[in-house]
Amino acid sequence: MRNPPITRTTLAVALFALLLLTATAALLVPAPARGPGPRAACPGRILTGWSADPGTTAAFARYGDDNSRTDDWTGGDGTHSVRLPDGRTLWLFSDTFLDRIHPPPNSQGAPYRWRTTDAGGTPFLRHNSLVLMNPAGTPERTLTGGTPAAPGPYFPDPPGGGWRWPVHATVEPRTPGAPEQVVRVLLWNRVPGTGPWLFGMPHGTEVATLSLPDLRLESLTPVADQHAVTDPGRRVLYGTALVRDGDWTYVFGGDDPPSTPADSGYLARVPAGRLADRAAWRFWDGARWRPDAARAAPVLRGGGRRGVGSAFTVVRDGGTWVLLTMDTAGSGTAGLRTITGYWACSPQGPWHGPAGRITPPRPTGPDPDHVAVYNPQAHPEFTAGAGLLLSYDVNWLGPPGAPADPVVNGDVALYRPRFLRVRLAPPGR
Repeated sequence: MRNPPITRTTLAVALFALLLLTATAALLVPAPARGPGPRAACPGRILTGWSADPGTTAAFARYGDDNSRTDDWTGGDGTHSVRLPDGRTLWLFSDTFLDRIHPPPNSQGAPYRWRTTDAGGTPFLRHNSLVLMNPAGTPERTLTGGTPAAPGPYFPDPPGGGWRWPVHATVEPRTPGAPEQVVRVLLWNRVPGTGPWLFGMPHGTEVATLSLPDLRLESLTPVADQHAVTDPGRRVLYGTALVRDGDWTYVFGGDDPPSTPADSGYLARVPAGRLADRAAWRFWDGARWRPDAARAAPVLRGGGRRGVGSAFTVVRDGGTWVLLTMDTAGSGTAGLRTITGYWACSPQGPWHGPAGRITPPRPTGPDPDHVAVYNPQAHPEFTAGAGLLLSYDVNWLGPPGAPADPVVNGDVALYRPRFLRVRLAPPGR
């Protein structure tokens, strides 16, 4: 995930819809036997407030501070989650710090706990990791690749350069109707770049298949390769949000234009059980579903006061679809401080908003003026009537030209997820 301005992480947006007509039937995946069913009422929904969720925030802080192992997670961003059939939760992180935590003072003399770096001051950072949480809500184990002596990313870097960032994941049948279940993980594939792409150019979207219950990586399948799109800013990466509706899985994504603060959102859909089947993917073109990703059109177009961040989240609230994002099209520093939302009665829109805003708390740290908030992600499996659980990531983003590593490594409160309970209500309440 493309961290905001000068970090190393962040993500993308997406879109979709429906169709019919015999003339275009050859282009479409036949609808499963069971559709979404009757639609519930669709009242507007906006963010109306929040409260801190200290328990989940502290659970990850304790896990990151635990020095009983030196190959495990001490911080990361991305922060997606999926509930497994046995009650465990699998958390997916993009860039991840490993090794151990040290007491103050750090190497710069600041009174903060700090992360291990090598002799040259380089942090032990890998491009992705997984963290397993037990049913009681305690993170217990970090999953990486490589070897115990030299841990690498769980999802290996592609041959020839580049890296993979995991985004949304879901549990689905191995094949439609099959009793065996697997975990499907959407991955963003990025490659090295320069200039506005200093932290990586979008390359394409892949789907990883993980076995259950042992979470063994079985396969990596390209589903939306974008490398042939000449302008990297027009390449769409899918998976920043994923919602199951009836027998369909809707996958949202976004483009990554460096010249504008706000991205556009796109949509794809796939029959349940076929997320790793490229032939089953269909992309919304503004009127119908198409098999060609190049024909996709935005469901939420960036411009003026509208648009999404490169990482956003989508949930269902009754019959209403709710999209939460950083306020990237807002004025001043809103895109790195404030979360806003849109709502719609179907995943392809029309999307209403932005409306409702919250400003989550940031750690004080050694330089609070340059601490940014980004990547809001909903975790509805933890809601249970207590309000929607929303995570967000924090990083240090300035001043321009200053190296981030000494600050991020020098205060472990940075580059760890924080959690809120957010309230959604009809406009005017």
